Amino acid sequence: MEEKTSKPDHPDAPETAVPPPAPPPSRNKKRQLRIFAAIAALAVVVLVIFYYVLFIAPYEDTDDAFIDGYVTLIAPRVSGPVTQLLITDNQEVKAGDELVDIDPRDYEASLAQARADLAAAQSQLDSAKAQVSVSESKVVQAQAAVTSAEAQNERASADLKRYQSVESRAVSKTDYDLNEATARSAAADLDSAHSQVKSAEAQVTFDQAGVETATAAIQQAQAKLDQAQLNLSYTKITAPFDGRITARSVQLGNYVSPGQALFALVPRDVWVTANFKETQLTYMRPGDPVEVHVDACGRTFKARVDSLQAGSGARFSLLPPENAVGNYVKVVQRIPVKIVFDEELPTNLDIAPGMSVEPKVRVK
Repeated sequence: MEEKTSKPDHPDAPETAVPPPAPPPSRNKKRQLRIFAAIAALAVVVLVIFYYVLFIAPYEDTDDAFIDGYVTLIAPRVSGPVTQLLITDNQEVKAGDELVDIDPRDYEASLAQARADLAAAQSQLDSAKAQVSVSESKVVQAQAAVTSAEAQNERASADLKRYQSVESRAVSKTDYDLNEATARSAAADLDSAHSQVKSAEAQVTFDQAGVETATAAIQQAQAKLDQAQLNLSYTKITAPFDGRITARSVQLGNYVSPGQALFALVPRDVWVTANFKETQLTYMRPGDPVEVHVDACGRTFKARVDSLQAGSGARFSLLPPENAVGNYVKVVQRIPVKIVFDEELPTNLDIAPGMSVEPKVRVK
């Protein structure tokens, strides 16, 4: 189709070319929209990559995590009825606070009996020591008797020797026989004195053994006294550390027995036990920083990885899984990780064992 040109009215006027028509406006708008969409998509991709690199890739998190802590069950060490109950449910207590009183009368009587037994044992020891002194004095007397008997024996022996040296016609038979009998009697008295010394020394040894027996009896009585004092002190149950009374089952007037759990004492010292998948532990190490979000109060606290358990949670369960079977299916295991807080938890917040938390560990 030939393009038409306008002819001028005046014959001498030059001819002018007509400009081509402009493209439709809708085609330009579509092109601009495509460019804008491409730029926006590129920006979104860059932002996603940036967000992933900074806020997702360096972190490992889990919602299978809970506040953990040592829960101590308090039980009596002696039996008896509860005469005083000085605690209520969920009460805060300090170390050394008196919590429960058990009727002490039986243990006071046992303590009095133990004191009397100790006094009796002490009296027996004093008597045994006095008997040793008496026996030692008898040894001295027996030794003195030996000295006297030796002197008499020497004199009698000398007299007999003199009679024996004199010619028989110069000494009467009666005098000779009398001196000979006196010498034999003196020798017998000396032997008897030696026997008395041995007997007295044996009595001293026996009495010293009695002293040792009485000393052992005192030690036994003292041990019973100490035990009676301990049992009496056990009638007052006190808090071993600062904490909070939980799960109280004891009531005033209950008869309690040793080992019977009366209540639990939960300390303020808590941590987080987070169960991470084993595939999340590749770069996790003790000391890694953690952000712990506590669901109960809606706050986030700074913490760090303390340690990783040496084994999965299933391995330490009551019935560990037995995988040596034909229908084994591989399941990703979870490993408990202990996380401790780096900042002191506010005392006005009730952060107790069992609460749900969400830890976020920076591993890169």
